[in-house]
Amino acid sequence: MHNALGLEGRVNLLLLACAITLQIACGLWQSPLSITLAATSLPLPDIVRLLGLAALAAASLLLTPRRIRAANHFAWEPIAEVAIVFAGIFACILPLLAILEAGPNGAMTGLLHLVIGPDGQPINWAYFTATGLLSSFLDNAPTFLLFFNAAGGDSASLMGPQSTTLMAISAGAAFWGGLTYVGNAPNLMVRSIAEQQGIRMPSFLAYMGWTGIVALPVFALTAALFFT
Repeated sequence: MHNALGLEGRVNLLLLACAITLQIACGLWQSPLSITLAATSLPLPDIVRLLGLAALAAASLLLTPRRIRAANHFAWEPIAEVAIVFAGIFACILPLLAILEAGPNGAMTGLLHLVIGPDGQPINWAYFTATGLLSSFLDNAPTFLLFFNAAGGDSASLMGPQSTTLMAISAGAAFWGGLTYVGNAPNLMVRSIAEQQGIRMPSFLAYMGWTGIVALPVFALTAALFFT
């Protein structure tokens, strides 16, 4: 008799645990070794993490029975769509990072004036809002990096005297991503999977409208309570 509560593909739980352990270990690992690819320098821990995650993904493909993927209607199209969109997003963020490195003398002077007061101190609610708005249309990781650099890029300072600014940037990058389909990769992937199964999903603007009704008041309250 078939057990309705049976768990199949259990090997993926082990692979997921290995992926989490790999992320933590490589995050704690400090190494002076790196490899330079074009203009990008990849530290050894990052290389190990990338190769390890690729190996775990390959192991999942090999060890998971094909019938389980078929039963779950697994397909590559949503993953390919997300990969293409976010490759474009990450490519677009590189010029912005280069502009920010110029500081007040660069083309981002107007943006910096919005998040920094006349006294030179950060305006934390503005950091939360600006980071959040950009994170809604870009991925949260490059957006965080963008405003982290805008706030000076000094880890010691941002984890010390400027910890509220770091919290505002982090919260803005993480929370506002759910406002649009492209704010977080899973948003777009879930939409693609749902449409592939014949489920009607809201358009890009309609999705923003539905989420904005709930999210924007919450964001305003968050800014008022924690960043003003």
